[in-house]
Amino acid sequence: MAATNLVMATIMAEEAERLCERARGGDMAAASELVRLHYERVYAFFRRLCGSDADAADLTQKTFAKGWAALGSYAGRSSFSTWLHGIGRNVYVDWRRKGNRLEPQSEEWWAGCVAERPSPFEDAAERDVAVRLHTLVSQLDDEKKEAVHLHYYQGLSLSETAEVLGVATSTVKYRLREALEFLRTRCETIKK
Repeated sequence: MAATNLVMATIMAEEAERLCERARGGDMAAASELVRLHYERVYAFFRRLCGSDADAADLTQKTFAKGWAALGSYAGRSSFSTWLHGIGRNVYVDWRRKGNRLEPQSEEWWAGCVAERPSPFEDAAERDVAVRLHTLVSQLDDEKKEAVHLHYYQGLSLSETAEVLGVATSTVKYRLREALEFLRTRCETIKK
């Protein structure tokens, strides 16, 4: 199963690179296909981070607008997805700097956020556990939350997550380890 997922990810990345090259040449159909391939993942990234469908849609739109404006500078040093998530993260940081704060969401709202894929909670025995984990992830500080969302939810590798966040891979590992320890501790409390 993991090998199949790796093959599919490689095929999708190669297709995104071909589409990106065509879009840079002015092919609007290729640009539309890039949006179709990446919109859902970018939107899900923002929805989990900002807790609002409307804000997630706005941030997604801004990310694609900035991505298209900068498409000529995409050099292929990382995958298109990693590059686009890096732009998205910068859009999110700018949004937060402008004083936008996260509003606490109900458990029902978080129930709607349980991802089919990619998600660290795919093996959760019950949907209720996944909802609780989503709620706990939302309580992490921004640095750890971003690392969790990019690595586990968006499926970026450790090095891709580090590139998007502009930190060393060891820093990403540290943040993920701290986040997992927080989640483990809180989950043990829930079990008691």
